[in-house]
Amino acid sequence: MTLGRPRGITAAWTEDPTGLVQIEEPFPEPMLLASTIELTDGLVARGLGGRGRLADVPDTARYDRRHAHCETLVIGAGPAGLLAARTAARRGDRVVLVDDRPAAGGALLGTERICGRSAYEFVADTVAELRANPDVRILPRTTAFGQYDDGFVLALERRTDHLGADASRNVSRQRVWRIRAGQVVVATGAHERPIVVEDNDRPGIMLAASARDLLHRYGVLVGREIVVFTTDDAAHAAAADLEAAGARVTVVDPRPEPVSGRSTHRARVVGTSADGSADGAITAVTLDDGTVLPCDALLLSGGWNPTAHLFSHVRGALRYDPELGAFRPGEPLDGVTVVGAANGTFDLAGCLAEGRGDSTGEQPRTTQVLWRTEGDPAKQFVDLQRDATVADIARAVGAGMRSVEHVKRYTTIGTAHDQGKTSGVIASGIAAELLGRPVEDLGTTTFRPPYTPVAFAALAGRERGTLFDPERTTALHSWHVEAGAVFEDVGQWKRARYYPRPGEDMDAAVLRECAATRTGVGILDGSTLGKIDVQGPDAGVFLDRIYTNLMSTLKPGRVRYGVMCGLDGMVIDDGTVLRIADDRFLVYTTTGGAAPILDHLEEWLQTEWPELRVTLTSVTEQWATFPVVGPRSRDVVGALAPHVDVSNAAFPFMTWLDTEVDGVAVRLARISFSGELAWEVSVDGWHAAAVWRRLLDLGAPYGITPYGTETMHVLRAEKGYPIIGQDTDGTVTPQDLGMDWVVSKKKPDFVGKRSFARPSNRDPLRKQLVGLLPVDRDLKLPEGSQIVELTDELPPPPVPMLGHVTSSYRSAALGRTFALALVKGGHARIGERLTVPVGGALVPVEVTGSVLFDPEGSRRDGEPGE
Repeated sequence: MTLGRPRGITAAWTEDPTGLVQIEEPFPEPMLLASTIELTDGLVARGLGGRGRLADVPDTARYDRRHAHCETLVIGAGPAGLLAARTAARRGDRVVLVDDRPAAGGALLGTERICGRSAYEFVADTVAELRANPDVRILPRTTAFGQYDDGFVLALERRTDHLGADASRNVSRQRVWRIRAGQVVVATGAHERPIVVEDNDRPGIMLAASARDLLHRYGVLVGREIVVFTTDDAAHAAAADLEAAGARVTVVDPRPEPVSGRSTHRARVVGTSADGSADGAITAVTLDDGTVLPCDALLLSGGWNPTAHLFSHVRGALRYDPELGAFRPGEPLDGVTVVGAANGTFDLAGCLAEGRGDSTGEQPRTTQVLWRTEGDPAKQFVDLQRDATVADIARAVGAGMRSVEHVKRYTTIGTAHDQGKTSGVIASGIAAELLGRPVEDLGTTTFRPPYTPVAFAALAGRERGTLFDPERTTALHSWHVEAGAVFEDVGQWKRARYYPRPGEDMDAAVLRECAATRTGVGILDGSTLGKIDVQGPDAGVFLDRIYTNLMSTLKPGRVRYGVMCGLDGMVIDDGTVLRIADDRFLVYTTTGGAAPILDHLEEWLQTEWPELRVTLTSVTEQWATFPVVGPRSRDVVGALAPHVDVSNAAFPFMTWLDTEVDGVAVRLARISFSGELAWEVSVDGWHAAAVWRRLLDLGAPYGITPYGTETMHVLRAEKGYPIIGQDTDGTVTPQDLGMDWVVSKKKPDFVGKRSFARPSNRDPLRKQLVGLLPVDRDLKLPEGSQIVELTDELPPPPVPMLGHVTSSYRSAALGRTFALALVKGGHARIGERLTVPVGGALVPVEVTGSVLFDPEGSRRDGEPGE
């Protein structure tokens, strides 16, 4: 607080800028408005003078969301909103009525009469009629906090009290409603506007209508000796009600014409004072004629601002109404109707007429615009929550700010939890005065969602913790856990990264797994690979257009590696394709690319080539796939299916066949992501664990070793096989990867082909995939390290960068460390030495081809003689 003194309650509902509390029990929630919290048993709260405290334990309550569709959505259950809802319901519309208060009625306080009867009777009868209609949904305690295009509205429903019982009852604490409506009726009422005076931040100073609201709703008399300072007729009604309740009330109204028969000071309040007590509450006001009036409450009312926030959310323009001294909706919007006080109609008869759809005619002038009175600008508070004063606005204007948006950001006015509900228009008015411009030229700041603060927990709903990013596990997950696997997240999947033995760190475990696989046999759970079933008479044509190489020439029983590019010719995914039949293929994608690639295929199929007779189905979770890899893999797979000839002649590389093992359908494919003799054994998820255990049993005589994703990465990197998304970054073409051979010269077209002809795609200085061997054979380069020319000392910044390290590992097969990297003109640099700065040291490296192990490919079909 600028002046270091306490603040009090200044308003009775969401427009209050000061009455913040911290909820302590049953669950900590910070920065909530005391005026909007319903009292319940077990509630513990304290006043908040500064920042709140977040909980240090997870919230056990549920938060969720629901969808609703209707012909008419009415926002606000005041008289105009109730009539609008009733009218829509009677014509047969599906209606949703939302209101942020616990009970309907809006600003009605029971003192009004509608059609010759109590306003409360009118509300009760109307609500009863609406509730009896099965096509009407009423949502009390629900705040519409954002309106968007096409009749879409977000609303927050406060479903339970703050008691912890809501979790045990399995009832959500808060619910976000996603409402789609054909017509939105905004009946959100208006906010009373204060008048800025010197020392207006003391406890005991509040809005006049709020004092009246507290009196009639809760039986609270805000003071015994009250001064009402107003330029608006409505405050005189508040004064009368407070006086009838036993308070001594003095009205200060500078307007020349009397509004009521009571005695009124034709003056202005220019300052307040306090007696120095601990609470700092107001004890007197000073008028511009020198009169000092003792009081224990000062009520301010400078008019009313239509609550046009939701109208503005959908780019509805506001216009200044000089008779109201306020901005109101200035133009019709398709699908949006604003009624009642939200449209600047403040008398009850006019609100009722608008709710029925009647014409209201011209409204009489009831307000004299007065933004502030004389006084010290440094003590005239415009935004009480931000401690922003008239002096701050003057500084903004003096600094050259001419837009109200700039003034807002310079002063922070309107950026607190209340979003300037009582301060925003006043700030515009004062800035306009200081600039010597009409306020209508300056306008208001832009109202943006949310209308009131919304907890992140409510926006997250049930998508938090493991449900925020769902954890997917393979059919073998429990086996991996029992085997002591260390897991990593790959996409949404939990994948075994490595299997440490006692005393092993990751490097030691991976070196052991690599050596066992290269010299004997290893097994990997590769079930997370994306699998897309492509069927239809035009399946071959479709895949030819998607992949850079031909797929339609693939024969059933054969496998082909393929690369997909985007329109810019950059690689987006790779994998193998099995032809199952003339009209059916099984496409394997990377684990992380499964969902994006399916979306990619569907987009091209549905929007560009809808004439193709093709259907796409994800079967990722239906198939479990186990690569069995290494020189002894033929022995293991041959033992699994002894009736299958697994020799090179009978079962060559990149072929597949379906067979059975003990009555279980199993698919065998000769595919290798390691350069070793390898098979991929696929089975449905129900039998995955049984087949996995059978493979382990059959491989035991050969020392079969389960290996994880880290070993898989080392094995493939030794052979120069790239991982899309790790060794590529969205700027890499197949040619950059040294894979010209995968780009068909025969096909007339495919996605990305045109881009290969661009000069930038043919630039010899493009970054290209190469291998790097540190001169220090034991030094492992950090992935992401930058690469520069060979040097003993870096030049002054900016240092020219040649590329970066994409993958880096220790290799059991090579007996050293190695890396893959993207380097400018890398293919032409093979044999050169470059420098990699690492932790302040300059590490020399040798550029090599990307294939560092078995470049001849002799191990793919097994050791000679097998």
